[in-house]
Amino acid sequence: MSDREAREHAAASVEARHAVPTFAPSPVEDLHQDMMVRYLQAMASHSAAALETPLAAATRTAEVHHVHHKAHKTAELRVRDVMRRSVAGVSRDAPFLDVARMLARRQTGAVPVVDETQRVIGVIAESDLLARAASITAGDHPGAFARMLRRHPRDAGAGVTAGMLMSAPALTVHSWTPVVEAARIASRSRIRQLFVTDHKGHLVGVVSRSELLHALVRDDAAIRAEVLHRVVRDELGIDPAQVDVEVRDGTVTLSGSLDAARIPKLTAEVEGIADVVAVVDHLVPG
Repeated sequence: MSDREAREHAAASVEARHAVPTFAPSPVEDLHQDMMVRYLQAMASHSAAALETPLAAATRTAEVHHVHHKAHKTAELRVRDVMRRSVAGVSRDAPFLDVARMLARRQTGAVPVVDETQRVIGVIAESDLLARAASITAGDHPGAFARMLRRHPRDAGAGVTAGMLMSAPALTVHSWTPVVEAARIASRSRIRQLFVTDHKGHLVGVVSRSELLHALVRDDAAIRAEVLHRVVRDELGIDPAQVDVEVRDGTVTLSGSLDAARIPKLTAEVEGIADVVAVVDHLVPG
């Protein structure tokens, strides 16, 4: 081996070592990464569909042949489809300790402040309570706040109410807000959950970032199960053994032999499933 070849070989070895990760990602990290990729795909798909011109859409349809693309159905999902309705607020006069205990017990990260008509007037986050607890025990040793609660539960935070702690106006969404838009609001504001109101501002529910993410991105196994059980078996009355369904990153590939009249019905139904990015039709009339 010449000196030049030896130098090139050494350089290639160094580059290869740098390219190899120093740790192996865990299955959980792989899942989170995959979900984030699917989430970004969903957001990009929605944005692209909104910007596409009729001419571009017609051209794209002519080019795909057997691959049936669709405007992402997540655009049709509303907050009311994924929110939790079992949510309670606190009054403006609620004592500091009551709010702290509620957050600690529910582990929700935030609580809405409501008036007598259940209209949302503010939000208290864990960070607001932590700041207050720190100010109460300023200069004391760690754990002083907990000791204060045990010894003088009525004095700790005395006079501090929800109205004094809350952030206002509250960042809320309506039940009819598209899930995609709610996801954008949650990501921009960096909050863990959004409280949901009706047209008069009354509290009707709550939705978390994780719930928005799961609404936008379902895994391939869940999509395949819906295709086989709800669409193929229940709606079209087809024996699932007749259709081979493969789902990869939201793209559904259909194979098998079916009656010619049923093929377009099946592909159309599958295209309508939320989180299906494309349908590849390998079905043959039989």
